[in-house]
Amino acid sequence: MTGRPIAEAADRLARAHSSGEPVEPVRELLADVDQAYAVQRELTRRWTDGGARRTGRKIGLTSPSVQRQLGVDTPDFGALFAEMAVPEGAEIPVGAVLQPRVEAEIALVLDADLTHERHTITELIGACGYALPAIEIVGSRVRDWDISLLDTVADNASAGRYVLGGTPVPLPAAGDLRLAGMVLERRGEPVSTGAGAACLGHPLRAALWLADTLARYGEPLRAGDTILTGALGPVVAADPGDVFEARIEGLGSVRAAFAKETV
Repeated sequence: MTGRPIAEAADRLARAHSSGEPVEPVRELLADVDQAYAVQRELTRRWTDGGARRTGRKIGLTSPSVQRQLGVDTPDFGALFAEMAVPEGAEIPVGAVLQPRVEAEIALVLDADLTHERHTITELIGACGYALPAIEIVGSRVRDWDISLLDTVADNASAGRYVLGGTPVPLPAAGDLRLAGMVLERRGEPVSTGAGAACLGHPLRAALWLADTLARYGEPLRAGDTILTGALGPVVAADPGDVFEARIEGLGSVRAAFAKETV
């Protein structure tokens, strides 16, 4: 049974999701991160009961600077749904993501389940079918991004939308993802740079953390799941009409476009 604080926090965030208006933080309703994940699971249950289809997971808080800001030393995770996947070339409607910010990432797509509570790196690599360049559009249902760890975990790790590149690259052909350089441009102007090492030291390390954590929660990663492994560089605010392109060494490029506001 869902406890009253968890249901109240879920109601608050769901109201923002349906109305398009950010709400006050939910952290005062929650005792700890376990309750925040309970809110996330409750929202996931509501969305899937309403017909949403889960397609994978995202990893957040992989940057040491963001971890320091929120006073944590581990990442967090959220769920990806089919409606969040934006085909490259399509525009993201205004209001689809509240208070949107853009980050370039490496996405992994699984060919096999990862069900153990402690995986080896070889098991992870063997389960990965291919990698893709990705742009994640994070957003916050909490007003003015006034978030703590409890707020972002409850808010599905601030997941919004994501765009994947169209050319799969098998992991051996992608080279050392730790050294993969990234440049994110807005209309041809560089706005963020980084490399795979910015993501928990290595994107595969982030994915390994996720696989082990979800298995312990009894919700293991499955074949076909997409994993967004975390930001490779600083996050950039997005405005209507913006066009972003991320280029990641060894993986190619991906483009995300935001629709202009209509008068």
